[in-house]
Amino acid sequence: MGKIRTVLGDIHPSSLGLTLSHEHVMCDFAGARSVDRSRYDRREVVRTMLPYLLEIRQLGVTGFVDCTPAFIGRDPIVLAELSKAAGIHILTNTGLYKEPYLPDYAYERSADELAAMWVAEIEEGVEDEIVRARTGRVERFPVKAGFVKIAVNPGPIEPVQEKIVRAAARCSQLTGAAVVCHTGHPVAVLELLRVVREERLEPDRLVVAHLDAVDDRSVHAKVFEWGAWASYDGVSGSTAERTLKLLELALAEGFEEQVLLSQDAGWYSVGEPGGGRIRGYSYLVKVFSHLIEEKFGKSLVEKLLVRNPARAFEMR
Repeated sequence: MGKIRTVLGDIHPSSLGLTLSHEHVMCDFAGARSVDRSRYDRREVVRTMLPYLLEIRQLGVTGFVDCTPAFIGRDPIVLAELSKAAGIHILTNTGLYKEPYLPDYAYERSADELAAMWVAEIEEGVEDEIVRARTGRVERFPVKAGFVKIAVNPGPIEPVQEKIVRAAARCSQLTGAAVVCHTGHPVAVLELLRVVREERLEPDRLVVAHLDAVDDRSVHAKVFEWGAWASYDGVSGSTAERTLKLLELALAEGFEEQVLLSQDAGWYSVGEPGGGRIRGYSYLVKVFSHLIEEKFGKSLVEKLLVRNPARAFEMR
């Protein structure tokens, strides 16, 4: 039987419920060598972000996938506190992002060594990346990662990013965890598909994030035809018409069971007063889900926001 690994422990996939599959609580873009927990107050972050999570909990959301990776503001303690306070199942991740947010060891270690580190974060608990970066010591939180979050650079893939993709695929093969990869560029998507195919990753373990930002429909077709997940995660008032068109095309080809929807919202920004300009999480459920229902029927809403996320993030 599969499971969903949340920051508070494992749950049955059927318990995940209505889910936002690509969001952010907090981010810090100071760079891998400058991130530090002294740059923010955990209690302030929780106080600031809790109302946004309580709002979507009142709207029926019970699942929340936080896609902030290590060295950009991933904080498992903040996520665990918010999960308890809001009554929402929150998932955090292992993995690494892209330049210039990579620690030195991303260049020094092999794909297998990185994969072993990430397997440990899934099975034993998330590392304190700041301690590792400064001292080389491994210190773990009791919170376990529930998926792998990586990225590919725009254009032809850089060697360090290719190594990270290979490490993610190997970690997934050892744990059953999904791999969510930041793309948003047609060449980046094709390079990603090439590498994971070479690694023989199971197609339904890959979530291609920000695919809705790619205009080339043939790239979408390649993702669908291989069997990976298409993450249309830029849903907002300004993108609603575009996203509805993407859904229409996916339905026409019978690929609606490979689509995830989310907003890439939140973004408490470390270093800015009060976390800066925070985007709430309610639009998708409060407005966009009704647009889907009016155009395609209520059953598609349940599939995109309940059934598909549970299947995508189930660890088998």
